[in-house]
Amino acid sequence: MLISLLLIGISLSMDTFSISLGIGTYNISKKKIIFLCLLVGIMHFFMPLIGSFFGSKIILFLNINVNFLLGIILLFIGVEMTIDLIKDDDNFFELNLFNMFLVSLSVSLDSFSTGLGLEAITTNNYLSGLIFSICASIFTFLGLIIGKYSSKKLGSYANIIGIFLLVILGLFHIFK
Repeated sequence: MLISLLLIGISLSMDTFSISLGIGTYNISKKKIIFLCLLVGIMHFFMPLIGSFFGSKIILFLNINVNFLLGIILLFIGVEMTIDLIKDDDNFFELNLFNMFLVSLSVSLDSFSTGLGLEAITTNNYLSGLIFSICASIFTFLGLIIGKYSSKKLGSYANIIGIFLLVILGLFHIFK
């Protein structure tokens, strides 16, 4: 059971890592890196719990396409990063509280849908939420740090690659 939960936690963190690579290419302060990692971790803790408890009812009632919503959010962030790159304000993407919330929510939507079937694996939802939270926080941190390092080495090309990744991921989720 623990191995299964750990593998699910790692797989849920892959999109977090990819998006963090793109965001990390901008000049983000250490304080914001830590806050974003914690926020993503918190979302990855609660979203499976919410998914397990309310998920099937909400999805059926509202007829939500989770992948489409994720794609729109990723494209929104990519467009905002593109605008900031064109402005060329020392390549500083303003990762404000709203954007951090959007990023955290978008990368946690798959955790929500995982919560729908979580009871097939374990009845301990809090343990699974904790494992998902730790994995997501670590992968977010690694993505941001690697993105920041690559930005120093590659300059504005790293920003363009980050934007490209976000747009491709957004389009992938929209047309999935």
